[in-house]
Amino acid sequence: MKARFKYRIYPTPGQKYRLAKLFGCVRVVWNDSLAFCQQRYKSGEKKSTNSELQKLFITQSKKTEEREWLSEVSTHPSAPLPGGDGGGCNH
Repeated sequence: MKARFKYRIYPTPGQKYRLAKLFGCVRVVWNDSLAFCQQRYKSGEKKSTNSELQKLFITQSKKTEEREWLSEVSTHPSAPLPGGDGGGCNH
C-alpha cells in the first residue's frame, strides 16, 4: 500500500520572491541545456553527461556577463543568501 500526503506551504513575501527567482533561474538553465542537447542530437554527437551540462550551463554560465545573475541564487535553496534575511525554512 502506498501512502500519500498533501502539504500546503505559506511562504513569507521574502520567501515567495526567492522562490520565484530560483524557479526562473532553473527554467533558464533547463532551456539552455535542452537547446544544447537537441542541437547535439541533430548533429549526431554523443549525449552529454549530467556533470558536463552542469559545468556548461551553471558553473561556466555564471562567469559570463549575459548570465552572471545566476549567481544571485543559491545552488542550495535552503541555504541563506549573502545579504538576505536568512532564507531557508522557518521551523
